[in-house]
Amino acid sequence: MSEFDLGFSASLTNDAGSFKLLELPPELCKLIEASVETLSPLRLSIKGQSGEDAVLCTNDATYTIRSVVLSNSMLIVTPSSSSSEDTVVIRDQVNEILELTPAVPKLHRLSILLRGKEYDDIHDSEDLQSSSEPASRAGLSYAAARATIQASDAELARGLRLQRILDIHGTLRPIAPAYLTSILESILNLLVSQSMSPSSVPLEDVTATLADENEISRAVSTQVMEWFGEVRNGVWTMDVESVLSEIGLGILRQHKDDPIEHDMLMAKWKSAVGDTFEDSVSLRLLSGNYLVSPGLMGSGDLLTYFPSSALPVDPPSRFIDLFLTRPRWKADEIGPFLSDIAVNTKERDKLLLKYTRATTDSQGVWYTKK
Repeated sequence: MSEFDLGFSASLTNDAGSFKLLELPPELCKLIEASVETLSPLRLSIKGQSGEDAVLCTNDATYTIRSVVLSNSMLIVTPSSSSSEDTVVIRDQVNEILELTPAVPKLHRLSILLRGKEYDDIHDSEDLQSSSEPASRAGLSYAAARATIQASDAELARGLRLQRILDIHGTLRPIAPAYLTSILESILNLLVSQSMSPSSVPLEDVTATLADENEISRAVSTQVMEWFGEVRNGVWTMDVESVLSEIGLGILRQHKDDPIEHDMLMAKWKSAVGDTFEDSVSLRLLSGNYLVSPGLMGSGDLLTYFPSSALPVDPPSRFIDLFLTRPRWKADEIGPFLSDIAVNTKERDKLLLKYTRATTDSQGVWYTKK
């Protein structure tokens, strides 16, 4: 075992409190080791505004930073710059380590920061972002969102896609839901009228036609098509289920306070997507966005618009809202309303164990407030 002479650094007083020990989870440790071995750059960033708990972000993941107090102090030592190679000096002592745990990115702040900034076909002109646009309708810059939102770049990109937020010349604007539904219906009608296969759609032809016939900006239609499929070499492969899901949500949104019968919803939905796609319509595509209640006098089930995205993001408040809405939930009903606040199914089960009480009867497992 090597031996070293131990001394005190001349800058010990100035260095005190300037060192932190960060414990790396296995996957992050492997990421750093791979970056060192391949000499490829790795970007790590710590994000957090005043009053927020800090998080650490890699390119595609977010970790909560939590301080853990040590039972024994640890000394931070470095080689001496003025003595022999066998001398190390004490620079600082630490009484805690910083622990990293996987976290759900805080993408809900996007809807808060962009409230009232919707892009639609009524108020927005062809140039998309005129210099005379009122400040009240101006959006948030992508650079500001990247610095403010506690999420990795990949998670932020996914959040913009899932929350249907347009990037207009570097400015973020959520698209108005009704306008989005209208665009998707126009795309489906165009595919049918031109006998185009959903798996091989020429992007340029579709965006040009939508601009000429429907006055939909190419910049907008291109991003919408990227949200609902994959574009490669100028060819769009449509994600049929995601398109049908959004159109179904457009119908369901009209029934937040006025439930709609299941059969009526399905009829309107199939009519909106047309004969070509009606066989792919399924209620499971709306999972996590509705509540089911029995109809009156033996009529069919009633569906009420109830999106999980509108619920609180912190678990205690989320469960309070869920149990204020219903005193008990079936296992398969409550699951979709927890997927956006849990990193994975294991974390979701931990939340259920912490905040609910499970009982079993002839109908299966039920969860009630603990």
